Amino acid sequence: QVQLVESGGGLVQAGGSLRLSCAVSGLRFSSSVVNWYRQAPGKQRELVATISSGGSTNYADFVKGRFTVSRDNTKNMLYLQMSSLKPEDTAVYYCNAKGPNIVTMRSGDYWGQGTQVTVSS
Repeated sequence: QVQLVESGGGLVQAGGSLRLSCAVSGLRFSSSVVNWYRQAPGKQRELVATISSGGSTNYADFVKGRFTVSRDNTKNMLYLQMSSLKPEDTAVYYCNAKGPNIVTMRSGDYWGQGTQVTVSS
């Protein structure tokens, strides 16, 4: 069974920093593309950052220069370092992985349950 479990969310003042983590199990993590998404109240879920199996990264324009995505394939972990946080960054942040299940080897699209990030002004 594939599981993605986020942690590290919380309440922070504008200008502050947070580091989100996502623990992945049941997936061939090193072969997977992993993403961070977020969803603010009343808005659609949006892509924040992507990191490929090879370590290439892409960011949404609204977080470029402020957020850094990274992965540790030895620990099956995904991270999102968030700095210079703004109130508009307030959202539930989700970890997403696209890759092969270690049991079936069939590729799938998997989501965590999300972690709340609240930035106060």
